[in-house]
Amino acid sequence: MTRHPDRILPGVVLMLAFCVLAPLLDVSAKLASDTIPVGQIVTARFVVQGALMAPIILAMGITLRLTPRALGLICLRSVFLILSTFSFVAAISVMPVADALAIAFVEPFILLILGRLLFGDEVGPRRIAASCVGFAGALLVIQPSLAAFGYVALWPLGTAFFFAFYMLSTRQVAGFMHPVAMQFHTSWTGLLMCLPVMVLANGTGWWQLDPVMPQGNAWLWLFGVGFWAALSHMCMTYALKFAPSATLAPLHYLEIVAAVALGYWIFGDFPNALTWAGIAVITGSGLYIIYRERLSARAVSASAAKA
Repeated sequence: MTRHPDRILPGVVLMLAFCVLAPLLDVSAKLASDTIPVGQIVTARFVVQGALMAPIILAMGITLRLTPRALGLICLRSVFLILSTFSFVAAISVMPVADALAIAFVEPFILLILGRLLFGDEVGPRRIAASCVGFAGALLVIQPSLAAFGYVALWPLGTAFFFAFYMLSTRQVAGFMHPVAMQFHTSWTGLLMCLPVMVLANGTGWWQLDPVMPQGNAWLWLFGVGFWAALSHMCMTYALKFAPSATLAPLHYLEIVAAVALGYWIFGDFPNALTWAGIAVITGSGLYIIYRERLSARAVSASAAKA
Protein backbone atom coordinates (compact mmCIF):
# COMPACT_ATOMS: atom_id res chain seq x y z
CA MET A 1 0.00 0.00 0.00
CA THR A 2 1.42 3.39 -1.03
CA ARG A 3 1.42 5.99 1.72
CA HIS A 4 1.32 9.70 1.03
CA PRO A 5 4.26 11.46 2.74
CA ASP A 6 1.92 13.98 4.38
CA ARG A 7 0.46 11.12 6.43
CA ILE A 8 3.76 9.88 7.83
CA LEU A 9 3.90 12.46 10.63
CA PRO A 10 0.53 11.38 12.13
CA GLY A 11 1.90 7.84 12.11
CA VAL A 12 4.96 9.01 14.04
CA VAL A 13 2.79 10.84 16.60
CA LEU A 14 0.61 7.76 17.11
CA MET A 15 3.67 5.59 17.61
CA LEU A 16 4.91 8.03 20.26
CA ALA A 17 1.55 7.63 22.01
CA PHE A 18 2.05 3.87 21.90
CA CYS A 19 5.49 4.28 23.49
CA VAL A 20 3.96 6.21 26.40
CA LEU A 21 0.94 3.96 26.97
CA ALA A 22 2.47 0.51 26.45
CA PRO A 23 4.59 0.61 29.66
CA LEU A 24 1.37 1.06 31.65
CA LEU A 25 0.37 -2.36 30.35
CA ASP A 26 3.74 -3.73 31.52
CA VAL A 27 3.38 -2.18 34.98
CA SER A 28 -0.13 -3.63 35.38
CA ALA A 29 1.12 -7.05 34.31
CA LYS A 30 4.05 -6.93 36.75
CA LEU A 31 1.78 -5.95 39.65
CA ALA A 32 -0.63 -8.75 38.73
CA SER A 33 2.17 -11.31 38.44
CA ASP A 34 2.73 -11.19 42.21
CA THR A 35 -0.33 -13.40 42.67
CA ILE A 36 -1.62 -14.32 39.18
CA PRO A 37 -0.02 -16.88 36.79
CA VAL A 38 1.45 -15.55 33.55
CA GLY A 39 -0.98 -17.45 31.30
CA GLN A 40 -3.97 -16.08 33.20
CA ILE A 41 -2.68 -12.52 32.80
CA VAL A 42 -2.35 -13.05 29.05
CA THR A 43 -5.88 -14.47 28.89
CA ALA A 44 -7.28 -11.57 30.93
CA ARG A 45 -5.79 -9.19 28.41
CA PHE A 46 -7.94 -10.61 25.63
CA VAL A 47 -11.06 -10.81 27.81
CA VAL A 48 -10.90 -7.15 28.85
CA GLN A 49 -9.74 -5.92 25.46
CA GLY A 50 -12.60 -7.71 23.70
CA ALA A 51 -15.17 -6.43 26.20
CA LEU A 52 -13.94 -2.86 25.71
CA MET A 53 -13.94 -3.09 21.93
CA ALA A 54 -17.42 -4.65 21.55
CA PRO A 55 -19.50 -1.52 22.34
CA ILE A 56 -17.17 0.60 20.20
CA ILE A 57 -17.75 -1.77 17.30
CA LEU A 58 -21.54 -1.51 17.75
CA ALA A 59 -21.50 2.28 18.09
CA MET A 60 -19.38 2.75 14.97
CA GLY A 61 -21.36 0.23 12.94
CA ILE A 62 -18.20 -1.41 11.64
CA THR A 63 -18.63 -4.63 9.69
CA LEU A 64 -17.11 -7.74 11.25
CA ARG A 65 -17.26 -9.86 8.11
CA LEU A 66 -14.09 -11.85 7.52
CA THR A 67 -12.79 -13.48 4.37
CA PRO A 68 -10.82 -16.72 4.78
CA ARG A 69 -7.58 -14.81 4.09
CA ALA A 70 -8.44 -12.12 6.64
CA LEU A 71 -9.30 -14.72 9.28
CA GLY A 72 -6.01 -16.48 8.66
CA LEU A 73 -4.04 -13.27 9.08
CA ILE A 74 -5.98 -12.35 12.22
CA CYS A 75 -5.27 -15.77 13.75
CA LEU A 76 -1.60 -15.42 12.86
CA ARG A 77 -1.55 -11.97 14.44
CA SER A 78 -3.16 -13.38 17.58
CA VAL A 79 -0.58 -16.17 17.85
CA PHE A 80 2.30 -13.71 17.64
CA LEU A 81 0.64 -11.42 20.19
CA ILE A 82 0.04 -14.30 22.62
CA LEU A 83 3.65 -15.48 22.37
CA SER A 84 5.02 -11.96 22.66
CA THR A 85 2.86 -11.10 25.67
CA PHE A 86 3.57 -14.38 27.45
CA SER A 87 7.32 -13.99 26.95
CA PHE A 88 7.39 -10.48 28.33
CA VAL A 89 5.10 -11.10 31.31
CA ALA A 90 7.17 -14.17 32.20
CA ALA A 91 10.25 -11.94 32.15
CA ILE A 92 8.90 -9.02 34.20
CA SER A 93 7.43 -11.37 36.79
CA VAL A 94 11.08 -11.86 37.82
CA MET A 95 12.98 -8.91 36.31
CA PRO A 96 12.45 -5.13 36.50
CA VAL A 97 10.33 -3.82 33.62
CA ALA A 98 13.08 -1.58 32.26
CA ASP A 99 15.64 -4.43 32.28
CA ALA A 100 13.36 -6.70 30.27
CA LEU A 101 12.42 -3.88 27.91
CA ALA A 102 16.08 -3.06 27.25
CA ILE A 103 16.80 -6.66 26.28
CA ALA A 104 13.72 -6.71 24.05
CA PHE A 105 14.96 -3.69 22.14
CA VAL A 106 16.63 -5.79 19.50
CA GLU A 107 13.12 -5.88 17.99
CA PRO A 108 13.50 -2.72 15.86
CA PHE A 109 16.52 -4.28 14.16
CA ILE A 110 14.44 -7.34 13.35
CA LEU A 111 11.74 -5.05 11.95
CA LEU A 112 14.18 -3.15 9.78
CA ILE A 113 15.56 -6.36 8.31
CA LEU A 114 12.18 -8.00 7.78
CA GLY A 115 10.67 -4.81 6.37
CA ARG A 116 13.43 -4.66 3.81
CA LEU A 117 13.39 -8.38 2.92
CA LEU A 118 9.63 -8.93 2.85
CA PHE A 119 8.24 -5.60 1.71
CA GLY A 120 11.14 -3.79 0.09
CA ASP A 121 10.98 -0.88 2.54
CA GLU A 122 13.52 1.83 1.91
CA VAL A 123 15.97 1.84 4.83
CA GLY A 124 18.39 4.71 4.41
CA PRO A 125 21.68 5.21 6.25
CA ARG A 126 20.24 7.93 8.50
CA ARG A 127 17.53 5.64 9.87
CA ILE A 128 20.04 2.84 10.37
CA ALA A 129 22.35 5.25 12.20
CA ALA A 130 19.47 6.52 14.36
CA SER A 131 18.57 2.93 15.24
CA CYS A 132 22.14 2.17 16.27
CA VAL A 133 22.36 5.33 18.36
CA GLY A 134 19.04 4.54 20.02
CA PHE A 135 20.13 1.01 20.83
CA ALA A 136 23.36 2.33 22.32
CA GLY A 137 21.25 4.61 24.50
CA ALA A 138 19.12 1.65 25.59
CA LEU A 139 22.27 -0.17 26.67
CA LEU A 140 23.23 2.85 28.76
CA VAL A 141 19.84 2.84 30.48
CA ILE A 142 19.93 -0.83 31.40
CA GLN A 143 22.81 -3.25 30.87
CA PRO A 144 21.06 -6.61 30.20
CA SER A 145 23.16 -9.60 31.08
CA LEU A 146 22.64 -13.34 30.89
CA ALA A 147 25.09 -13.63 33.76
CA ALA A 148 22.87 -11.47 35.97
CA PHE A 149 19.46 -12.97 35.13
CA GLY A 150 20.24 -16.41 33.70
CA TYR A 151 17.76 -18.05 31.33
CA VAL A 152 15.11 -15.43 32.23
CA ALA A 153 16.96 -13.00 29.95
CA LEU A 154 15.92 -15.17 27.00
CA TRP A 155 12.23 -14.36 27.52
CA PRO A 156 12.56 -10.71 26.36
CA LEU A 157 14.46 -11.94 23.30
CA GLY A 158 11.41 -14.05 22.48
CA THR A 159 9.27 -10.96 22.96
CA ALA A 160 11.39 -9.04 20.44
CA PHE A 161 11.16 -11.80 17.83
CA PHE A 162 7.41 -12.43 18.16
CA PHE A 163 6.47 -8.75 18.41
CA ALA A 164 8.35 -7.97 15.21
CA PHE A 165 6.24 -10.55 13.37
CA TYR A 166 3.13 -9.24 15.13
CA MET A 167 3.79 -5.76 13.78
CA LEU A 168 4.41 -7.07 10.28
CA SER A 169 1.20 -9.10 10.32
CA THR A 170 -0.59 -6.00 11.60
CA ARG A 171 0.73 -4.11 8.63
CA GLN A 172 -0.75 -6.70 6.27
CA VAL A 173 -4.19 -6.63 7.90
CA ALA A 174 -4.23 -2.84 8.23
CA GLY A 175 -4.26 -2.53 4.45
CA PHE A 176 -7.86 -3.73 4.17
CA MET A 177 -9.39 -3.85 7.68
CA HIS A 178 -10.53 -1.10 10.03
CA PRO A 179 -8.21 -0.85 13.07
CA VAL A 180 -11.09 -1.18 15.56
CA ALA A 181 -12.34 -4.35 13.85
CA MET A 182 -8.78 -5.65 13.76
CA GLN A 183 -8.35 -5.22 17.51
CA PHE A 184 -11.72 -6.83 18.23
CA HIS A 185 -11.04 -9.85 16.02
CA THR A 186 -7.59 -10.27 17.58
CA SER A 187 -9.23 -10.23 21.03
CA TRP A 188 -11.76 -12.99 20.45
CA THR A 189 -9.41 -15.20 18.42
CA GLY A 190 -6.71 -14.77 21.06
CA LEU A 191 -9.20 -15.64 23.79
CA LEU A 192 -10.31 -18.78 21.95
CA MET A 193 -6.67 -19.84 21.75
CA CYS A 194 -5.89 -19.11 25.41
CA LEU A 195 -8.97 -20.59 27.11
CA PRO A 196 -8.31 -24.26 26.21
CA VAL A 197 -4.78 -23.92 27.58
CA MET A 198 -6.11 -22.50 30.86
CA VAL A 199 -8.68 -25.29 31.15
CA LEU A 200 -6.08 -27.99 30.53
CA ALA A 201 -3.61 -26.35 32.96
CA ASN A 202 -6.16 -26.03 35.77
CA GLY A 203 -4.99 -28.03 38.78
CA THR A 204 -1.63 -28.96 37.28
CA GLY A 205 0.32 -26.75 39.69
CA TRP A 206 2.33 -25.22 36.87
CA TRP A 207 2.85 -21.71 38.22
CA GLN A 208 2.92 -20.05 34.80
CA LEU A 209 -0.41 -21.47 33.61
CA ASP A 210 -2.49 -22.93 36.46
CA PRO A 211 -5.27 -20.31 36.98
CA VAL A 212 -6.24 -18.93 40.40
CA MET A 213 -9.06 -16.75 41.72
CA PRO A 214 -7.86 -13.09 41.79
CA GLN A 215 -8.03 -11.32 45.13
CA GLY A 216 -8.22 -7.62 46.02
CA ASN A 217 -6.26 -5.29 43.75
CA ALA A 218 -5.39 -8.16 41.42
CA TRP A 219 -8.73 -7.54 39.68
CA LEU A 220 -7.69 -3.95 39.01
CA TRP A 221 -4.30 -4.99 37.66
CA LEU A 222 -5.88 -7.53 35.33
CA PHE A 223 -8.31 -4.93 34.03
CA GLY A 224 -5.40 -2.53 33.52
CA VAL A 225 -3.59 -5.10 31.38
CA GLY A 226 -6.52 -5.25 28.95
CA PHE A 227 -7.34 -1.54 29.07
CA TRP A 228 -3.84 -0.27 28.35
CA ALA A 229 -3.33 -3.01 25.78
CA ALA A 230 -6.45 -1.93 23.87
CA LEU A 231 -5.56 1.76 23.94
CA SER A 232 -1.84 1.47 23.18
CA HIS A 233 -2.17 -1.08 20.42
CA MET A 234 -4.91 0.92 18.77
CA CYS A 235 -2.38 3.73 18.49
CA MET A 236 0.19 1.35 17.08
CA THR A 237 -2.27 -0.10 14.57
CA TYR A 238 -3.21 3.33 13.23
CA ALA A 239 0.47 4.32 13.15
CA LEU A 240 1.27 1.39 10.85
CA LYS A 241 -1.62 2.41 8.64
CA PHE A 242 0.03 5.80 8.09
CA ALA A 243 3.75 4.99 8.01
CA PRO A 244 6.00 2.02 7.13
CA SER A 245 7.51 -0.12 9.86
CA ALA A 246 11.07 0.90 8.91
CA THR A 247 10.18 4.52 9.69
CA LEU A 248 8.49 3.75 13.01
CA ALA A 249 10.96 1.17 14.31
CA PRO A 250 13.55 3.60 15.77
CA LEU A 251 10.84 5.39 17.74
CA HIS A 252 10.34 2.29 19.86
CA TYR A 253 13.37 3.36 21.88
CA LEU A 254 11.30 6.13 23.42
CA GLU A 255 9.19 3.48 25.14
CA ILE A 256 12.03 2.82 27.56
CA VAL A 257 11.94 6.44 28.71
CA ALA A 258 8.37 5.97 29.92
CA ALA A 259 9.29 2.60 31.42
CA VAL A 260 12.12 4.12 33.46
CA ALA A 261 9.86 6.94 34.66
CA LEU A 262 7.12 4.51 35.74
CA GLY A 263 9.70 2.24 37.37
CA TYR A 264 10.92 5.12 39.48
CA TRP A 265 7.41 6.28 40.39
CA ILE A 266 5.89 2.88 41.20
CA PHE A 267 8.77 0.57 42.09
CA GLY A 268 11.33 3.11 43.35
CA ASP A 269 14.02 2.37 40.74
CA PHE A 270 16.03 5.62 40.66
CA PRO A 271 18.05 6.10 37.43
CA ASN A 272 21.80 6.52 37.80
CA ALA A 273 24.07 8.79 35.74
CA LEU A 274 24.44 6.26 32.93
CA THR A 275 20.67 5.87 32.80
CA TRP A 276 20.12 9.61 32.42
CA ALA A 277 22.75 9.68 29.68
CA GLY A 278 20.94 6.84 27.92
CA ILE A 279 17.61 8.64 28.19
CA ALA A 280 19.16 11.70 26.55
CA VAL A 281 20.58 9.60 23.71
CA ILE A 282 17.28 7.75 23.15
CA THR A 283 15.23 10.95 23.18
CA GLY A 284 17.67 12.65 20.84
CA SER A 285 17.60 9.81 18.31
CA GLY A 286 13.79 9.71 18.40
CA LEU A 287 13.49 13.44 17.86
CA TYR A 288 15.98 13.21 15.01
CA ILE A 289 13.80 10.61 13.27
CA ILE A 290 10.77 12.90 13.56
CA TYR A 291 12.83 15.80 12.22
CA ARG A 292 14.06 13.79 9.22
CA GLU A 293 10.55 12.58 8.40
CA ARG A 294 9.17 16.11 8.49
CA LEU A 295 11.95 17.35 6.18
CA SER A 296 11.32 14.46 3.80
CA ALA A 297 7.57 15.07 3.72
CA ARG A 298 8.07 18.78 3.06
CA ALA A 299 10.56 18.08 0.28
CA VAL A 300 8.21 15.65 -1.49
CA SER A 301 5.28 18.03 -1.11
CA ALA A 302 7.33 20.90 -2.53
CA SER A 303 8.41 18.77 -5.49
CA ALA A 304 4.82 17.73 -6.19
CA ALA A 305 3.66 21.34 -6.00
CA LYS A 306 6.31 22.45 -8.51
CA ALA A 307 5.43 19.61 -10.87
